[in-house]
Amino acid sequence: MTDADQRPIVIVGASLAGEAAARALRKEGWSGGIVMIGSENALPYERPPLSKGVLLGKDETSVAQLHDQQWYDDNSIELRLGKTVTGIDSAAHTVSVDDGSQVSYDKLLIATGSRVRHLDVPGGDLPGVHYLRTAEESQALTDAYAAKPRVVVVGAGWIGLEAASAARERGCEVTVVEPQSTALAAVLGDEVGGLFAEFHRQHGVEFRFNTGVEGFEGTDKVTGVRVAGGEVIPADLVVVGVGVQPNTELAADAGIEVATRENGSGIVTGPDLQTSAADVYAAGDVVRWDHPLFGRSVRVEHWQNAKDTGKAAAKAMLGQDVAHDAIPYFFSDQYDLGLEYAGDIPRGTSYQVVLRGDPKSGAYFAFWLDDDRHVLAGMHVNNWDTIDAIQALIRSGKQVDPARLADPSVELSEV
Repeated sequence: MTDADQRPIVIVGASLAGEAAARALRKEGWSGGIVMIGSENALPYERPPLSKGVLLGKDETSVAQLHDQQWYDDNSIELRLGKTVTGIDSAAHTVSVDDGSQVSYDKLLIATGSRVRHLDVPGGDLPGVHYLRTAEESQALTDAYAAKPRVVVVGAGWIGLEAASAARERGCEVTVVEPQSTALAAVLGDEVGGLFAEFHRQHGVEFRFNTGVEGFEGTDKVTGVRVAGGEVIPADLVVVGVGVQPNTELAADAGIEVATRENGSGIVTGPDLQTSAADVYAAGDVVRWDHPLFGRSVRVEHWQNAKDTGKAAAKAMLGQDVAHDAIPYFFSDQYDLGLEYAGDIPRGTSYQVVLRGDPKSGAYFAFWLDDDRHVLAGMHVNNWDTIDAIQALIRSGKQVDPARLADPSVELSEV
């Protein structure tokens, strides 16, 4: 049987991970059908520009689009946009769609991504309360920034800080409310997170740490954010960035193994990204896979992971031997600061932070070492063309001398 005679490979999610998989399938020689089903009406796009150039008012949302329609036509990839898969029958190898149709598959990739967590507080549905995930949400927020409103950002994570940075660069007054002790505390820890908080203060951002949100004030639109203790912070616009949750419900309803939230959530797979159901794979934000290098499962919510897991899943679906061991990676741009981070620190792990270079100079490194002096993760700030060396340190699994790691005169390759 030729590829053309087989049932198609179906990709649930017209996402970055889904596009990466479709592109890899064609590159690796699959000549059979490919069907991508996505609930948004927009052509597949990537998200980083939405919280960067688009928010700054420099770019249109169209820059995030991966390809035009002609590319999908040329590659014989069928797009079914504005459609939602409502069920998977892994025994029959079919998916059900909300338009009443059923689609048979040879192999199935679940690339359903994640959705923002919403604050369940009074006033949460008031006009002027924004979330940032989709192209439509990004456009609405950048349009609102143009009026230079008083902005309150809820959450000092990556999205919150990028939203704050863009608002300040566009002349808005910005206050960030965060229940933890500093910015990015859950990701970078107090020491390095504190460096980012100070950096934003230098650009005019006010922080309220150790502060929870009790509700949003206003009638026709939001006028303030009520925090613990009853104080109301005036606001013309609110941006909520309190994390995302993977869209695992479709898999769970089909009886496919899904990790609990306590265990990190995500669709559980092996190193080959195959789920507990035969011929069903997962990629992108939604997958929690057994990482061969780390010896434990990981789930990653960033751009590079979507590309990498989409490509790896495509190869696995074609029968290639896959053991996906990419080191998690992400980047961020805030004001004149650019950074790249690689690695993964398991929740609850104790670590030592090693700084290399002077943070006050605006260019430095940070490394996170476990108790045995292995590098768990590393980050550069404005030190470009170094991320490969950082990843090599992590991948080596070797013990390092913290003093040599901190010494800029010692090449990273020699640490």
